[in-house]
Amino acid sequence: MPVVKKATLLIKNIGQLITMAGPVPRIGNNMTELGLIEKGGIAVAGDEILAVGESEKVEGHAPLAEGCTVIDANGMVVTPGFIDPHTHPVFSMTREKEFEMRIQGKSYMEIAQSGGGIRASVRDLRTTPVEVLMEKTKSRLDRFLEHGITTIEAKSGYGLSTESEMKQLKIIDDLNQLHPIEMVPTFLGAHEVPDEYRDCRDEYISLLINEMIPAVTGEGLAEFSDIFCEEGVYDIEESRRIQQAAADAGLKLKFHADELKSTGGAELAASKKARSADHLVNISEAGSKALAHSGTAAVLLPGTTFSLGGKQYAPARKMIESGVVVALSTDCNPGSSYTESLSVVISLAALQMKMTAAEAISAVTVNAAYAVGREERIGQLRENYQADITMWNMSDYRELPYHYGVNLTGRVIKKGKPVVER
Repeated sequence: MPVVKKATLLIKNIGQLITMAGPVPRIGNNMTELGLIEKGGIAVAGDEILAVGESEKVEGHAPLAEGCTVIDANGMVVTPGFIDPHTHPVFSMTREKEFEMRIQGKSYMEIAQSGGGIRASVRDLRTTPVEVLMEKTKSRLDRFLEHGITTIEAKSGYGLSTESEMKQLKIIDDLNQLHPIEMVPTFLGAHEVPDEYRDCRDEYISLLINEMIPAVTGEGLAEFSDIFCEEGVYDIEESRRIQQAAADAGLKLKFHADELKSTGGAELAASKKARSADHLVNISEAGSKALAHSGTAAVLLPGTTFSLGGKQYAPARKMIESGVVVALSTDCNPGSSYTESLSVVISLAALQMKMTAAEAISAVTVNAAYAVGREERIGQLRENYQADITMWNMSDYRELPYHYGVNLTGRVIKKGKPVVER
């Protein structure tokens, strides 16, 4: 006889259960489809969802295991655990002095060209002991989790040498074994050109292709390769060459693209069938069409524009109307967007990019899962999916962007286990 699965966790009396069940990824008008169930319930067996539906039906359908944890949601909103598809979490030194310089009129590129920015973080990371980086990164992961985020994409990129890039990726790998949050590892050795190669950048590109990428893939430390494809960093042809080498080595592709100027980064990402192109503040109409055609996700980072004091945000509405897969992310990093709150990002997306609450929730669940290649097991609350669940202290999901600057997370469940209770 088949083994009958029993519920080890039951959540009942959910006010609005946002399942996100439906097509993946969500595009166009489908981004408003939340799979919402009023007075819902969820049964979980181990780390997987056993049943989803109306509370009374779920309670009556799912047999309970001995010692089953029962949570009365008492009318709360429940969503899939949020997914942050673009972060730089491994660093020690923060750069609040640069934040103040920007307030006083210095541009991001001016600060970078004077030795600040990414290269300042590189100099610090190279000399910071692993145990210090581990502890500081763990604290950030705790904050992500407290804000209802259960999976993040995690980039290297503050090493810019074989040894230091591997150092970051090994920290990500080690913390993946120790912390409830799942991290999807991305190699970003092409984040900048380090100090020692400023006058011989071709040598650094050769190092990336011939030494760093083989070292990373040889130890299986990354799933994706990313690159800062931007004027003054890596141009289109350099980006094409580096990312082709990464793809040939078995890495899936992501691109920082068209953040500061329209350079054709989105078109390149689309041509390479990248899983995502990120930033896209200055994306061209041709770039949007290329992303829509290729299925490459657009990961938008309004917190970065906000933190940099920018006036122009990525054209989310145009992209949605063009059929682009739109996701949202914090871009958590020490320079241009130091936040672990996707709720704040959702408020910015609503106010500055005119995304509705439903569209924004799609962008941090099903579409974010798609952007990190996890759409078949997270981002939805449905049978056999991983039980990553966030419960919110609100009675209507539209409160999420509206009640801004406040952490409305109530409980967080990761792989069927309660990990946050506020």
